[in-house]
Amino acid sequence: MAQYQRPDVPPMKDLTTENITDNVQAINSNCPDARLRFLLDRLVNHLHDFARETRLSITEWEATIKFLVDVGKISTDVRQEFVLLSDVLGLSLLVDAIDHPKLQNATEGTVLGPFHTTDAHHVAHGHQISNDADGEPLLAICTVKDTHGMPISHVAVDVWETDSKGFYDVQYADRGDKPDGRAIVESDENGVIFFNAIVPVPYPIPNDGPVGKLLEKLKRHCYRPSHMHFMLKKPGYDRLITALYLRGDPFETSDAVFGVKESLIVDLARVGSTEGLAEKYNVSPDTKLLTYDFILITEEEARQAREEAAQRVADKQGGKLKVVGGLLVPSDS
Repeated sequence: MAQYQRPDVPPMKDLTTENITDNVQAINSNCPDARLRFLLDRLVNHLHDFARETRLSITEWEATIKFLVDVGKISTDVRQEFVLLSDVLGLSLLVDAIDHPKLQNATEGTVLGPFHTTDAHHVAHGHQISNDADGEPLLAICTVKDTHGMPISHVAVDVWETDSKGFYDVQYADRGDKPDGRAIVESDENGVIFFNAIVPVPYPIPNDGPVGKLLEKLKRHCYRPSHMHFMLKKPGYDRLITALYLRGDPFETSDAVFGVKESLIVDLARVGSTEGLAEKYNVSPDTKLLTYDFILITEEEARQAREEAAQRVADKQGGKLKVVGGLLVPSDS
């Protein structure tokens, strides 16, 4: 048997609703990882308080465990039901906002969603990323700049959207290794990217699984407003996960995953409304036009912002916490 040093805690018996939390915290306190110890401390505290405050029943606890098991069973590499659960609870957006702070005029982030993949092809500017003939043609012309307005070249811009019926390619059984409605485009020396796609449409998040059943019980709809996803990455810059939403969508103000922000809502124009644009990009004048200026912050700017925000939280705790690497840990660590 491996040698075990008993922590200095009260005997683990005769535990009650009043002393169970202190006992669990005490036995976890020997964890050598200060951040993990702090996370578990707060998690146990809030979970136990939740159970006490709600007088959680065994029947409800068992139903919750079964729900989480079902979430795990339906999850796959191309259907992330746990991500979806995090999304509909608003946790995904909250964590992104904490870990990727936006400064000055920088572009705001939003949820990644459960349908991002890592097999999108790198394509040239002007490529048609969607093979859906039923979709309404769209030309996207975007720029990538820093907070000083200077263009950023060689940014990998990962783009993905549904087809005209509201389904991502991974939701089709015959998708195989042929990604559609997604691609990676790299910004040029002027920070510009452009590609052809289709006009986004509103769609339901997968509602045939446990998360969908939860929304039904909550009397919440399962729809997302029309949008196109973007992920922008370049060494030295804070990774940006965001999306652009079409103004006037019927679900603009009630997104099932809380992803819409006013700064990310766009109006589509028509290519023909700008003289010479149709000829320059070799598209029909009737093609819809999406334009947007993405603004990135540097990794150093993001680091400083995270540390400053964490320090503000630590200061409110009267010396109980300190900041290490931008993360909160107990001050006695």
